[in-house]
Amino acid sequence: GKFVLSTQEYTIKIVPDDGGSTRTIRLSSGLLKYGIASFGLGAVLLAGAFGYAAYSSYTVQSKDSQVSELQQVNNIQQEQLLQLSKKANSLQDQLDQLGQQEMELRQMSGISGGESVDNTNVNAGVHDGQGGPLPEDPTMDNVRDFLAGMEKKVTLRTNSVKELQTEMKKMPLVAVGGFSGLAGVSVPSIWPAQGEVSSPYGLRWNGSDFHPGIDIANDFGTPIVATADGVVMDAGWNAGGYGNMVDIDHGNGYTTLYGHAQQVVVVPGQHVSRGQVIAYMGSTGYSTGPHVHYEVSLNGQRINPVGFL
Repeated sequence: GKFVLSTQEYTIKIVPDDGGSTRTIRLSSGLLKYGIASFGLGAVLLAGAFGYAAYSSYTVQSKDSQVSELQQVNNIQQEQLLQLSKKANSLQDQLDQLGQQEMELRQMSGISGGESVDNTNVNAGVHDGQGGPLPEDPTMDNVRDFLAGMEKKVTLRTNSVKELQTEMKKMPLVAVGGFSGLAGVSVPSIWPAQGEVSSPYGLRWNGSDFHPGIDIANDFGTPIVATADGVVMDAGWNAGGYGNMVDIDHGNGYTTLYGHAQQVVVVPGQHVSRGQVIAYMGSTGYSTGPHVHYEVSLNGQRINPVGFL
């Protein structure tokens, strides 16, 4: 094509190479300048639009990638937190069981000590109020710290129970009674009643009294059973402080006594079997509340019943 420049307008002639008709386009100088400016502006806007779209797409992809990574990290942390919480609950259960085991062993043996490894006594009474700050979500750090403390407490409690068991094995009376399923049904070897040991064998009340048996406390009417096969030697009221009592001869030098019963259901000369109900728990005689006073004697010598339970 050819451009013919005039002072008022621009003429554009388009001459085809094949010799066809020539076309003429006339544009004023202002219109041509406006067209060129518009074309340039459009090109700039188009380039900017493409650039912004590309940047936005990259930013969104980057943010999506970051969010995905954060979600994966959070999921991993939550799973680790769950596993740590399960371990903490397991350790707490283990600690509670060890504490209960130690308490029962000390009650039966009369060996003092065994202070709480954390100086707490959870649910010791009838009140159970709890509190603290507003609920807080556990974190990895505080759960790990709690676990470290729990593991230390479990180790201390386990060692305490082992030491107590060692001391009990040294007790000569326990050695005499340490039958654990030995020689037949004529050896005392079961609990005379369900309940809690409220007073152990040995010195009590700051050394002012020697207790020749163990006291097992429970509700009035709790069944009392013979702890081995034998023959009832005495059954009924005893003026020596035992109240309603039962005395059984098991042979081989063993006898057992059950005191403070509310009601006795056997008679002298009667043959009884291990586990047979012989009386019901009460608080007769020298007693402060419902329980059974249980004694074991060997060849006329009263010994610690703990080795026979």
